[in-house]
Formats: sequence, structure tokens, C-alpha cells
Amino acid sequence: MAETLLSVGLDVGTTTTQMIVSRLTVENKASGFSVPEMEIADREILYKGKVHFTPLSGEKLVDKEGIRALVEQEYKNAGITREQVDTGAVIITGETSRKENARTVLDALSEYAGEFVVATAGPDLESILAARGAGAIAYSEQTGKTVLHMDIGGGTSNLCLIREGKIIATGCLNIGGRLLKRDKTGKITYRSPVLSFMGELSTEEEIAHLAEQMAQALEMAAGLRPAGELLTRFATEEVTTPWLIPKETLVISFSGGVADCIETDHPPLIFGDIGPALGKAIRESALCRGEYILGKETIRATVIGAGCYSTLLSGSTVFYRNVQFPLKNLPVAEFAPGISYEETVVLSIAGEERFSYDRVRQLASQIVQQVKGNIYVALQADAAKALGQSLCLLLPPERTICCIDRVKLTPDSFLDIGAPVGPALPVVVKTLILSQ
Repeated sequence: MAETLLSVGLDVGTTTTQMIVSRLTVENKASGFSVPEMEIADREILYKGKVHFTPLSGEKLVDKEGIRALVEQEYKNAGITREQVDTGAVIITGETSRKENARTVLDALSEYAGEFVVATAGPDLESILAARGAGAIAYSEQTGKTVLHMDIGGGTSNLCLIREGKIIATGCLNIGGRLLKRDKTGKITYRSPVLSFMGELSTEEEIAHLAEQMAQALEMAAGLRPAGELLTRFATEEVTTPWLIPKETLVISFSGGVADCIETDHPPLIFGDIGPALGKAIRESALCRGEYILGKETIRATVIGAGCYSTLLSGSTVFYRNVQFPLKNLPVAEFAPGISYEETVVLSIAGEERFSYDRVRQLASQIVQQVKGNIYVALQADAAKALGQSLCLLLPPERTICCIDRVKLTPDSFLDIGAPVGPALPVVVKTLILSQ
């Protein structure tokens, strides 16, 4: 029998803040004589909120109370309460993640939005969520084509290279429509520090030149122009070297607010930024001379990715004892023999496809010797239940144990684990990267 999860996605971006509510249907895809194979079989969007301008207090601070009021109203509009929410993600993207109080806002939204909605930021995750929400990954899987997806927002462009439905690489550039803001007369009211290398930007010709340079940097990232200094200048702090694409035929896919300006001409000052100029420059660049597509979702791609695709399921042969779900914000550490783990972490064990009985016993003994508190383990191999049972034999009954498998983690990530859905556990892997 299928089970469902109510998921919320919230994207606090450089320009806009959006929320969606979706229903995830979980089914057992295995036969009646096999180990259960739980999968998210369907994703149905129940509510799409309005596209709001992100509330700011000046140019440097996100308006914390404004965000809280916005989310509270969206919950009322959707007809849900925080107690009903099972999973999802709150993400702060683009230049907003660099605001001085971004971490405070993350914490406030995570606490308010629901028991298992998580707060996360980071260009890698943003790139993947946008590519999923726009349908680029599904398009690559269905057609077998290699796709470079570009989510071009207000402050950054998140890139995701996809081959036959598999994510090959991600990247991020400081390119977006709100890096320069203008009033109704065309006067500049805000200029991002990332444009410090540019000269005067007071005339329409100078702004058009800026947009052309941004488009050229995107061409370099796509391998359509030799990589040069321009690409390095627009690179983010997280991407310090040019992001090079393999020499192969690419389909370019676009989402983000600027994507809506690629095929449609808008008056230059309609949005109070350079989005229309950047969209025109992209349309006239090499990015649109070959095969390209606009995402099924453009401005909402990231928030749909957050609400519909941020949650994964563990394997079905999990083990847990004395666990109070949900578990939130558990830091991940790569397990290494001989290291003592004094603080609470999730031990990530990868690189082994199969575990013999002797290997499971050896690993359990090492973990017991090295971990002083609660034991949380994430295996890539399908052996969590056997490891958990072995740990039980070595530990007193009051010790907490949670072992999950078929989950690949990196040491710079955090993990949330929800209450069981059938024999599996819903998990959200997140990366907390906030620039100073």
C-alpha cells in the first residue's frame, strides 16, 4: 500500500521568494518475495505560491520578520500547518546567501516551516535542484542527450552538466539580472561588488556591453568560446578554477528569472534590473545558436526542485534503536579507523560494495571502540541492518543506534533523517555553504 509525504519547498533568492507544497507518493517496487524496494513513485504539486520580492532591510540584510510573515501567509494560503509537513527544503540562494544575517534567517525559517523542513544553501545543491525542477535531468534521461542546464537568477547562474540523466558536474558563476539595479529613470540604485572590475555602467550601451560579457562568460563555461580571464572574473568564491565542459555536442537548457527574458523582449526598466538586457544578450550569443530549450519551469525551477526532489529514501534494510525521529542537522564525517569521535556525527562509509560477515563484525567492533555517544552510520553498501544488529550485541540496550544504507555522503554535508516510511527512512542530504 502506498504512503504519502507532504513536502514544502521554499526558495529565498536574490530577487524573489517562492513556496510550493507537494505530495510525494512512496511505493514498494519489489516483488512480494523480495526485500522491499521503496521509491518515491509520484510527485504532485498541490500549491504554487505567488512570486514575492525577497524582503530586504537595506542592501545588506535580509528582513527576518518580513520572511517569517511571508511564509506564515503562504502556509495559510496553502491550507496547511507546520505539524502536517513531513519533509522538504528551505534554501537561500544567490546573493541572498551572502547577506550578513543569512544564517540567522536559515535557522528561523527551519524552525518555523515545519518539523522536518531543512535549511540549506550551496551552489552544488542549487544547481541540481534547479535542473530537476526545470525538467533538464528528465529530458537528458529520456533523450540520451548531454544537457548543460543554466539556472540564471538574480545574483548567480548555477550550472549542471547531465549525461544520459546522470549528473556529471556542477558549477556556479556570479552572473545574474539583479547584480545591477535601476530606478524608473534608469539611474543605478545598486551595484554588486562582483562587478568591481567593470568600468562605468551609466548608459544603455555600457549596460548592454556588461550583458554581452556575462553571456560570453557563460559561453566559455559551455565550451563554446575559449576559456579566458572573463570566466575567472565571474567565477564565485566556491569555484576558483574555470569550469570546463567536455568537447561534445550539448543541449543548453535555461531556467531562472532571466530565462523568461531570452525569447521575450521586455522594456529595459520593467524589472528595475538588467534581466532584459542579459536575456537579449544570451539570445544573440552562441548559447542559442545550437539546440537549446527553456525549462518546463523557469522562475520556479529551484523551488520545485526543493519541494519535490530534495527528499531521498534510504535502503529498506535499515536498523534503528532508541531513536527519536526526526534527526536534524547531523554533521557527516568520513569513518577512519583509529580516530576517536567525541561529538555526534554521522559516520559515512563508502567504497565497499559488499560486506562479508567477518567484515561487518570487524566494522562494528571498530565503531564501538571509536564512538563515545550515539551511533549514526550511513553506508553506501546494502548492509545497514546487519551492522546495526552486530552493534547491538556489543552495546548496552540504552545506547542509540541508527544505521542506514544506499546513501552517498560527503564530509562537508549534513543529514536529516525522518520517521520511517514503510521499511525505509526519508533522508535529506544538504550542504551548508554561506559566504562571508
